[in-house]
Amino acid sequence: MFDLEGKTCLITGGAGSLGLAAARLLHSNGARLALVDLDLAALDAACDATFGDAAAEVLGIAADVTDEAQVRRALSRTVERFGALDVLISNAGTFGTVAPIEDYPTEVFDRVMAVHVRGAFLLAKYGVPHMRTGGSIVLTSSVAATRGDPGVYAYITAKHALTGLMRGLAKDLAPRGIRVNAIAPGPVSNGFQQRVEDGLGAQIGRDGTAFFDEMIPLGRHGTADEIAASMLYLASAQSSFTTGHEQWPMAACQCDL
Repeated sequence: MFDLEGKTCLITGGAGSLGLAAARLLHSNGARLALVDLDLAALDAACDATFGDAAAEVLGIAADVTDEAQVRRALSRTVERFGALDVLISNAGTFGTVAPIEDYPTEVFDRVMAVHVRGAFLLAKYGVPHMRTGGSIVLTSSVAATRGDPGVYAYITAKHALTGLMRGLAKDLAPRGIRVNAIAPGPVSNGFQQRVEDGLGAQIGRDGTAFFDEMIPLGRHGTADEIAASMLYLASAQSSFTTGHEQWPMAACQCDL
Protein backbone atom coordinates (compact mmCIF):
# COMPACT_ATOMS: atom_id res chain seq x y z
CA MET A 1 0.00 0.00 0.00
CA PHE A 2 2.71 2.48 1.00
CA ASP A 3 5.14 1.76 -1.81
CA LEU A 4 8.17 4.06 -1.62
CA GLU A 5 10.46 1.88 -3.71
CA GLY A 6 13.05 4.06 -5.43
CA LYS A 7 11.92 7.20 -3.58
CA THR A 8 14.44 9.47 -1.87
CA CYS A 9 13.55 10.94 1.52
CA LEU A 10 15.52 13.44 3.59
CA ILE A 11 14.66 13.79 7.28
CA THR A 12 16.06 16.49 9.56
CA GLY A 13 16.27 15.75 13.26
CA GLY A 14 17.18 12.26 12.11
CA ALA A 15 18.78 11.08 15.34
CA GLY A 16 15.72 11.79 17.49
CA SER A 17 13.01 9.29 18.32
CA LEU A 18 10.48 10.62 15.80
CA GLY A 19 13.05 11.00 13.06
CA LEU A 20 14.38 7.48 13.53
CA ALA A 21 10.92 5.95 13.79
CA ALA A 22 9.92 7.62 10.53
CA ALA A 23 13.19 6.60 8.90
CA ARG A 24 12.74 2.98 9.94
CA LEU A 25 9.17 2.84 8.59
CA LEU A 26 9.92 4.63 5.33
CA HIS A 27 12.98 2.45 4.75
CA SER A 28 10.93 -0.71 5.33
CA ASN A 29 8.62 0.51 2.56
CA GLY A 30 11.46 0.96 0.09
CA ALA A 31 12.67 4.54 0.60
CA ARG A 32 16.28 5.62 0.29
CA LEU A 33 17.20 7.84 3.21
CA ALA A 34 19.31 10.84 4.07
CA LEU A 35 19.19 11.64 7.79
CA VAL A 36 20.37 15.04 8.96
CA ASP A 37 21.27 15.93 12.53
CA LEU A 38 23.66 18.19 14.44
CA ASP A 39 25.72 15.37 15.93
CA LEU A 40 27.09 12.99 13.30
CA ALA A 41 28.47 10.57 15.90
CA ALA A 42 25.04 10.26 17.55
CA LEU A 43 23.42 9.93 14.13
CA ASP A 44 25.82 7.18 13.02
CA ALA A 45 25.27 5.29 16.28
CA ALA A 46 21.51 5.61 15.93
CA CYS A 47 21.63 4.41 12.32
CA ASP A 48 23.77 1.41 13.26
CA ALA A 49 21.37 0.49 16.06
CA THR A 50 18.27 1.06 13.94
CA PHE A 51 19.25 -0.32 10.55
CA GLY A 52 22.00 -2.83 11.36
CA ASP A 53 23.53 -4.20 8.16
CA ALA A 54 21.32 -1.88 6.13
CA ALA A 55 22.91 1.23 7.72
CA ALA A 56 25.24 1.51 4.73
CA GLU A 57 22.16 2.28 2.60
CA VAL A 58 21.32 5.30 4.78
CA LEU A 59 23.24 8.54 4.32
CA GLY A 60 23.98 10.38 7.57
CA ILE A 61 24.78 14.09 7.30
CA ALA A 62 25.85 16.46 10.08
CA ALA A 63 24.25 19.87 9.61
CA ASP A 64 22.68 22.73 11.53
CA VAL A 65 19.29 23.38 9.91
CA THR A 66 19.53 27.08 10.78
CA ASP A 67 22.71 27.48 8.71
CA GLU A 68 21.91 28.22 5.06
CA ALA A 69 25.18 26.88 3.66
CA GLN A 70 24.94 23.66 5.67
CA VAL A 71 21.37 23.02 4.53
CA ARG A 72 22.35 23.53 0.89
CA ARG A 73 25.31 21.21 1.33
CA ALA A 74 23.16 18.49 2.94
CA LEU A 75 20.70 18.62 0.07
CA SER A 76 23.48 18.57 -2.52
CA ARG A 77 25.05 15.50 -0.92
CA THR A 78 21.70 13.73 -0.91
CA VAL A 79 21.04 14.47 -4.57
CA GLU A 80 24.57 13.42 -5.52
CA ARG A 81 24.05 10.10 -3.73
CA PHE A 82 20.47 9.24 -4.64
CA GLY A 83 19.26 11.61 -7.35
CA ALA A 84 16.13 13.76 -7.24
CA LEU A 85 14.16 14.15 -4.02
CA ASP A 86 10.68 12.81 -3.37
CA VAL A 87 10.08 13.51 0.33
CA LEU A 88 11.33 16.18 2.72
CA ILE A 89 10.50 15.81 6.40
CA SER A 90 11.38 18.85 8.49
CA ASN A 91 11.60 17.27 11.91
CA ALA A 92 14.46 19.10 13.65
CA GLY A 93 13.30 20.73 16.85
CA THR A 94 14.26 22.15 20.19
CA PHE A 95 11.98 23.09 23.05
CA GLY A 96 13.74 26.01 24.69
CA THR A 97 12.56 26.63 28.22
CA VAL A 98 9.54 27.59 30.32
CA ALA A 99 9.60 30.97 32.05
CA PRO A 100 7.45 34.04 32.70
CA ILE A 101 7.56 36.48 29.81
CA GLU A 102 9.65 38.99 31.72
CA ASP A 103 12.29 36.32 32.40
CA TYR A 104 12.22 34.46 29.10
CA PRO A 105 15.72 34.54 27.53
CA THR A 106 15.69 36.32 24.19
CA GLU A 107 18.51 34.17 22.84
CA VAL A 108 16.53 31.02 23.64
CA PHE A 109 13.46 32.40 21.87
CA ASP A 110 15.55 33.26 18.81
CA ARG A 111 17.17 29.80 18.69
CA VAL A 112 13.88 27.92 18.95
CA MET A 113 12.34 30.03 16.20
CA ALA A 114 15.41 29.50 14.03
CA VAL A 115 15.44 25.71 14.38
CA HIS A 116 11.74 25.20 13.76
CA VAL A 117 10.78 27.97 11.36
CA ARG A 118 13.99 29.04 9.62
CA GLY A 119 15.02 25.38 9.41
CA ALA A 120 11.80 24.36 7.67
CA PHE A 121 11.97 27.42 5.40
CA LEU A 122 15.55 26.67 4.31
CA LEU A 123 14.79 23.00 3.72
CA ALA A 124 11.93 23.93 1.40
CA LYS A 125 13.82 26.80 -0.27
CA TYR A 126 16.76 24.64 -1.28
CA GLY A 127 15.02 21.27 -1.46
CA VAL A 128 12.10 22.11 -3.75
CA PRO A 129 14.29 22.72 -6.85
CA HIS A 130 15.43 19.09 -6.56
CA MET A 131 11.96 17.57 -6.02
CA ARG A 132 10.07 15.43 -8.49
CA THR A 133 6.43 16.02 -9.38
CA GLY A 134 4.29 14.13 -6.88
CA GLY A 135 6.69 14.88 -4.06
CA SER A 136 5.72 15.53 -0.45
CA ILE A 137 6.92 17.92 2.24
CA VAL A 138 6.00 17.14 5.85
CA LEU A 139 6.57 19.63 8.67
CA THR A 140 6.63 18.21 12.19
CA SER A 141 4.46 20.57 14.19
CA SER A 142 2.61 19.92 17.45
CA VAL A 143 -0.66 20.32 19.28
CA ALA A 144 1.15 23.41 20.58
CA ALA A 145 0.24 25.00 17.24
CA THR A 146 -3.39 25.14 18.40
CA ARG A 147 -3.10 26.22 22.03
CA GLY A 148 -1.27 28.37 24.54
CA ASP A 149 0.38 27.39 27.82
CA PRO A 150 2.02 29.66 30.38
CA GLY A 151 5.71 30.26 29.84
CA VAL A 152 6.09 28.14 26.67
CA TYR A 153 6.65 31.21 24.54
CA ALA A 154 9.24 30.10 22.01
CA TYR A 155 7.96 26.60 21.26
CA ILE A 156 4.29 27.53 20.94
CA THR A 157 5.08 30.58 18.80
CA ALA A 158 7.31 28.51 16.51
CA LYS A 159 4.68 25.82 16.02
CA HIS A 160 2.01 28.40 15.20
CA ALA A 161 4.40 29.90 12.64
CA LEU A 162 4.92 26.49 11.01
CA THR A 163 1.21 26.32 10.26
CA GLY A 164 1.45 29.54 8.29
CA LEU A 165 4.55 28.38 6.45
CA MET A 166 2.87 25.09 5.57
CA ARG A 167 -0.21 26.80 4.17
CA GLY A 168 1.83 29.20 2.07
CA LEU A 169 4.01 26.43 0.68
CA ALA A 170 0.99 24.24 -0.09
CA LYS A 171 -0.55 26.90 -2.32
CA ASP A 172 2.77 27.82 -3.92
CA LEU A 173 3.79 24.26 -4.75
CA ALA A 174 0.45 22.70 -5.72
CA PRO A 175 0.83 23.69 -9.39
CA ARG A 176 4.13 21.76 -9.40
CA GLY A 177 2.45 18.66 -8.02
CA ILE A 178 4.17 18.87 -4.63
CA ARG A 179 2.07 18.36 -1.51
CA VAL A 180 2.84 20.14 1.78
CA ASN A 181 1.32 19.13 5.11
CA ALA A 182 2.05 19.44 8.81
CA ILE A 183 1.74 16.72 11.39
CA ALA A 184 0.63 17.95 14.81
CA PRO A 185 0.86 15.20 17.43
CA GLY A 186 -0.07 15.58 21.02
CA PRO A 187 2.38 14.42 23.70
CA VAL A 188 4.68 11.55 22.71
CA SER A 189 6.56 9.30 25.11
CA ASN A 190 10.18 10.28 24.49
CA GLY A 191 13.01 12.26 26.05
CA PHE A 192 12.06 15.46 24.24
CA GLN A 193 8.55 15.43 25.67
CA GLN A 194 9.78 14.55 29.14
CA ARG A 195 11.96 17.67 29.17
CA VAL A 196 8.93 19.70 28.08
CA GLU A 197 6.83 18.26 30.89
CA ASP A 198 9.51 18.76 33.52
CA GLY A 199 9.76 22.45 32.61
CA LEU A 200 6.02 22.99 32.39
CA GLY A 201 5.44 21.12 35.64
CA ALA A 202 7.80 23.43 37.48
CA GLN A 203 5.97 26.44 36.01
CA ILE A 204 2.41 25.30 36.81
CA GLY A 205 3.22 23.61 40.14
CA ARG A 206 2.05 20.09 39.30
CA ASP A 207 3.19 16.97 37.45
CA GLY A 208 3.52 17.88 33.77
CA THR A 209 2.92 14.36 32.47
CA ALA A 210 -0.31 13.99 34.43
CA PHE A 211 -1.36 17.46 33.26
CA PHE A 212 -1.18 16.32 29.63
CA ASP A 213 -2.65 12.85 30.16
CA GLU A 214 -5.77 14.39 31.67
CA MET A 215 -6.35 16.35 28.44
CA ILE A 216 -5.89 13.38 26.09
CA PRO A 217 -9.12 11.45 25.41
CA LEU A 218 -7.27 8.12 25.34
CA GLY A 219 -5.57 9.03 28.61
CA ARG A 220 -2.03 8.29 27.45
CA HIS A 221 0.89 9.64 25.45
CA GLY A 222 1.46 8.47 21.90
CA THR A 223 4.49 6.55 20.69
CA ALA A 224 7.07 7.51 18.09
CA ASP A 225 5.93 4.61 15.91
CA GLU A 226 2.34 5.88 15.94
CA ILE A 227 3.48 9.30 14.73
CA ALA A 228 5.73 7.72 12.12
CA ALA A 229 2.72 5.91 10.66
CA SER A 230 1.11 9.26 9.89
CA MET A 231 4.36 10.51 8.37
CA LEU A 232 4.40 7.45 6.12
CA TYR A 233 0.88 8.22 4.92
CA LEU A 234 1.80 11.81 4.08
CA ALA A 235 5.03 10.73 2.38
CA SER A 236 3.32 8.15 0.18
CA ALA A 237 0.97 8.34 -2.77
CA GLN A 238 -1.87 7.37 -0.42
CA SER A 239 -2.07 11.10 0.40
CA SER A 240 -1.97 12.20 -3.25
CA PHE A 241 -4.99 14.53 -2.80
CA THR A 242 -3.96 15.89 0.61
CA THR A 243 -2.19 19.23 0.89
CA GLY A 244 -2.34 22.28 3.14
CA HIS A 245 -3.53 20.04 5.96
CA GLU A 246 -2.52 19.94 9.62
CA GLN A 247 -2.93 16.30 10.57
CA TRP A 248 -3.55 15.19 14.15
CA PRO A 249 -2.23 11.63 14.15
CA MET A 250 -3.41 10.58 17.59
CA ALA A 251 -5.81 11.41 20.39
CA ALA A 252 -5.23 15.12 20.61
CA CYS A 253 -5.32 17.35 23.63
CA GLN A 254 -8.32 19.51 24.27
CA CYS A 255 -7.41 22.95 23.04
CA ASP A 256 -8.74 25.34 25.65
CA LEU A 257 -6.83 28.59 25.09
